[in-house]
Amino acid sequence: MNEPSAWLSNALMRGIGLLERIPYAAIALVARVATFSVFMRSGLVKLSDWNATLLLFQNEYRVPLLPPHLAAYMAASLELGCSSLILLGFATRLSVLALLGMIAVIQTFVYPSAWPDHIQWVGFMFILLARGPGAVSVDALIARHSGHRLVPLHLGPR
Repeated sequence: MNEPSAWLSNALMRGIGLLERIPYAAIALVARVATFSVFMRSGLVKLSDWNATLLLFQNEYRVPLLPPHLAAYMAASLELGCSSLILLGFATRLSVLALLGMIAVIQTFVYPSAWPDHIQWVGFMFILLARGPGAVSVDALIARHSGHRLVPLHLGPR
C-alpha cells in the first residue's frame, strides 16, 4: 500500500476502534432520551388542548374499533406513561413494545404516508427492544439485585 492510502486506512481503523469503545449504556441512553422526547412532546400537546385532541380523534384520526374518546385517552396515556418509563429504563422492552404497537396503528390506519418519521422512531426503539435499556437504568439495577443478567454489556455481534 502506498503511504497516503496506508495513512487513510490506519486513520479509519483507529476511528472505528474508538467508535467500538462507546459503551452500550451510552448508546441506549441516547435511544431512551430520543424515544422520551418524541412521545412525551406528543402527549403534552394532546393534554394542552384536550378538546382539540378529542376533535382530532373524532374527525381525522378515526382509529378503527375504538371510540374516539377512548383512543385519545389511550394514546395520551401510552405516550406519557411509556415514554417516562423508557427514560427511566424501567419495564423498557414492554414499554417499547406498547409504543411500537401504537406506531403500527398510526402507520396503518391514520398516517400511512408518515413512514419517514416512523421508521426513524422504530430505528432507535428497536435498539432498546433488541438489547435492552443499558446499564444505567432501573431495569439493570433490578437485574443486578436479583442476580439476573437482563442487560447486554455491549452492542455488537455475539
